[in-house]
Amino acid sequence: MSSSEERVVAVIMVGGPTKGTRFRPLSLDIPKPLFPLAGQPMVHHPISACKKIPNLTQIYLVGFYEEREFALYVSSISNELKVSVSFPLPEMLEAHRAYGGMGTILVIKVSAESASQFGELVADPDTNELLHYTEKPETFVSDQINCGVYVFTPEIFTAIQGVSSQRKDRANLRRVSSFEALQFPTRSLLTDYVRLDQDILSPLAGKKQLYTYETMDFWEQIKTPGISLKCSGLYLAQFQFTSPHLLAGGDGSNSAFIEGDVYIHPSAKVHPTAKIGPNVSISANARIGPGARLKKKMLLSFIQLLGGSPPLVDGPVSRQVVYPVIAEGDYNAKLGVTILGEGVTVEDEVVVINSIVLPYKTLDVSVQDEIIL
Repeated sequence: MSSSEERVVAVIMVGGPTKGTRFRPLSLDIPKPLFPLAGQPMVHHPISACKKIPNLTQIYLVGFYEEREFALYVSSISNELKVSVSFPLPEMLEAHRAYGGMGTILVIKVSAESASQFGELVADPDTNELLHYTEKPETFVSDQINCGVYVFTPEIFTAIQGVSSQRKDRANLRRVSSFEALQFPTRSLLTDYVRLDQDILSPLAGKKQLYTYETMDFWEQIKTPGISLKCSGLYLAQFQFTSPHLLAGGDGSNSAFIEGDVYIHPSAKVHPTAKIGPNVSISANARIGPGARLKKKMLLSFIQLLGGSPPLVDGPVSRQVVYPVIAEGDYNAKLGVTILGEGVTVEDEVVVINSIVLPYKTLDVSVQDEIIL
C-alpha cells in the first residue's frame, strides 16, 4: 500500500482518576487531561497535532475515565480543531516510513542530571536505529530520552501478542506449592498486560526493528501543577508562530495593557486598567478588576479578581473569590509557585507565597511555604 493510500490511526493515553495524584488539588474537580494549558485542554494539544498527519482516520483516547467526563469536550471538537502545536508528527511519520522498521520513538536530549528520571536510550548516530533502551536506570546511560510518542506499524500487535503468549506459557509451567493451591485456588498470574518499555522496546533494541526521531522543540513531562505553568508559557510562546490569533493584545488605552504572551478567553472580562503578562492565560468567564497586575499566572474558569494585585505576590489585595489558580513568584525573589484550589477565598491584605491551598478554604492570614488542607 502506498503512503498516499495508507490509513493512520492515533492513540492518546490519558490515564485515569487514580493516577496523577501529584497534580492535586487541580485534578480534584477536573480530569487532568482536560486541565487547560495556554487556554486549551491539555489533551487538545496532541489531538491538534494529530490533525496535521496525512490520511489520519481515527483518534482514540484510551484511559480509565468515565465517558461522560470527556463527552462535552469531544462534542466541542468533533467538527473542527483550530489549534496547531509543535509536535513533529508528520515529519516523524515520514522518517518512520524511510527507516522501514516496526516502530519509531520520538526522543530528545536532556541534561545528564535529569535523564535518569526517564527512559534512556542509545541510538546509532548514522542510521538512528535503537541499539539499547533502559527505563529509569540507576547509572547514567545516555542524555537521549524517550518522549513517549511513537509511530508503529500494525506488526506491533503481533509483538504484543507474542509477549502475552510467552507469559502465559511461563505461568502454566510455574510450580505451585500445595499451600498456594489451597489458599488461592482460583487465582492466576497476571498474563494479559504488556509493559511497552520492558517487554517491547528493550528486547527489540538492536534488532533493526526500532528507530528514533529526535525533536528540537520543547518537551516537558507534566507531573505537578507547578510544571504546568511552565508548559503553558511554552505553548503561549509557540502560538506566536502557529496560532497568533489566540494571543491577546492591548496598549492600555481602550483595553488592558498586555505584555508578552497572553491568552484571554473571549468570555473573560478584563478591566482596561489591568496590566496582564507575560505568561498569563485567563480561562472562560473570569473577571479581572481594575488595577490588577498579573504575570506568570494561570487563571481557570470563573475566577474573580475584584481589584488590586492578586493574593500571590507581596502587596495589599482586595477581597476576592478565587477559583483554581497557579502563579509563580518573581524568580529573583524566589517566591516559588502558589496553587489555590477551587472555591478558595482570600481576604483583604492577605499575601500567599509558595503555598498550596486545597479547595473551599478561606484565608484570613498571610501564609508562606505551607500546605493548607
